[in-house]
Amino acid sequence: MDRLVVMRTFAAVARSSSFAGAASELAISPSLVSRHVADLERQLGVRLVNRTARSFSLTAAGAEYAQFSQRILDEIEQTDSALSTTQESVGGRLSILSPKWIGHLDLGAAIGAFGREFPEISVRVELETPSDRLYDFLDRGFDVAFHARAPRDSRVRVRRITELPFMLAASPEYLAERGTPQTPMELSQHRLISHTGDAVWRLGEGPDEAQLKVAHPVAAANAYMLIDQFIEAGCGIGLTPRMSAREALEHGRIVEVLPQLPPPSRALYAVHAPGGETPERVRVFLDFITTWFRTRQR
Repeated sequence: MDRLVVMRTFAAVARSSSFAGAASELAISPSLVSRHVADLERQLGVRLVNRTARSFSLTAAGAEYAQFSQRILDEIEQTDSALSTTQESVGGRLSILSPKWIGHLDLGAAIGAFGREFPEISVRVELETPSDRLYDFLDRGFDVAFHARAPRDSRVRVRRITELPFMLAASPEYLAERGTPQTPMELSQHRLISHTGDAVWRLGEGPDEAQLKVAHPVAAANAYMLIDQFIEAGCGIGLTPRMSAREALEHGRIVEVLPQLPPPSRALYAVHAPGGETPERVRVFLDFITTWFRTRQR
């Protein structure tokens, strides 16, 4: 018999001073109450109740155990209530882990807007290279981690935030000097700028898809912020997120290359802890950040 179940029954017996009263309070039969008390006495190896046809009383051990049982049950109820309140509360601390390149895609502006909307939530953000262990962010105390690939791990929950479109770009000065490529094959004749983790470019989709291995880039970096600066400086043609290059593109400081064959978009995912209800501060953050990024993509 479950120890908490029989403790709950015994505490009701002590409060009502009868098996019938405990049965009424717990909405179970008197015979089940009697069985619970007998099971508890057998587990403990002591008599807890003196009972005859006409009288009922707790033994000294029974009175002591009744107080213990009630204290334990009260603590469980208080802890459950406190945790439930924490889950439902929007306030608290929110810790976020993100790869560096995602952190440069207006993530600061998005979280700043979130902070204005929910000032009762304090936010901590760290940018670093993702760990090989997907759930490492949980062990380190983070609530949410961003990823560019769909994680397949039951130890985390996954939210698809948005699609991040990419583009090939170069400065007008570079194209004026070296010419504008008209096909993917012509890219091999140009100075190329690559991300250190992205040595193969895919352009277009379906039957028009082309792949280009960037074997000897003129420049390489592990941050798109730097790649954008290389492109704008006229260093060559680079692959970059459209979001990070948007302002330079709108002001003519860079030009899109091969717009008829855009690189495939990459999904942005947020992962968080599994099990139970998602804490309210995490839920409102994921809802907000999803809406924010998707609105910016329009």
